[in-house]
Amino acid sequence: MRRAFISDLHLDQKNEDRFLRFQEFLNVESDRLEEIYILGDLVESWIGDDDDSEFAKKLKETIRGASQKSALFIMHGNRDFLIGSAFCYETGVTLIPDSTQLAEGLLLAHGDCYCIDDHDYQEMKSLLRSEDWQKEFLSQSLQTRREFSKRIRKESQASNATKAEGIMDVSTSAIEDVKKRNDITIVIHGHTHRPGIEKHDDGFTRITLGPWERCGWVCYQNDFEFKLSCFNLQDRYEIEILDRLV
Repeated sequence: MRRAFISDLHLDQKNEDRFLRFQEFLNVESDRLEEIYILGDLVESWIGDDDDSEFAKKLKETIRGASQKSALFIMHGNRDFLIGSAFCYETGVTLIPDSTQLAEGLLLAHGDCYCIDDHDYQEMKSLLRSEDWQKEFLSQSLQTRREFSKRIRKESQASNATKAEGIMDVSTSAIEDVKKRNDITIVIHGHTHRPGIEKHDDGFTRITLGPWERCGWVCYQNDFEFKLSCFNLQDRYEIEILDRLV
């Protein structure tokens, strides 16, 4: 099985180069891989599947083209948890729940569920993921939702600036609990923006995806081999790049 895993692209209408790299990535990888997984925070914010902006239309068109060639899966992150069934229908992607386990002992997560020491974040997450809150939010006008999205991002940035780094990272106890409760050997997640591979003495491996900022982080799977790589977002994503990475 040949797969690719990405997360935390934080695409928006402002960063055209990053969006172009995403288009190139999907164009190349949908031709050569069986499956592509987007593990949350594909976009900087998602105000609902009825978003009529040019950015939303371009995003859907891009994903729809790739899903016709390869199986695409998407998971909610803390920025795009309002992606729903309409988006999936229009793009051809499959929405998978957080903490999805694949048959070969591989667990996929966005990663924020492991940041259990950040109590304020977890409390806010519970509110925003509630059915009542989402129903009320989606009933508002697109303009009202856009304004709220901008405001909440600013508040989140201000809050994070005052928090200790360790609080916003994955909790060791959370990972140990995941290992005990699941028959897994590998977990792949994003969210923390701290890419790396952590190997445990018991054979367990934790792969943390990185954000698409200075470079684009991708974890490639070829059967039972996993490689975490990063490509320059200033360079065109081509087969020649893959030859150097994988």
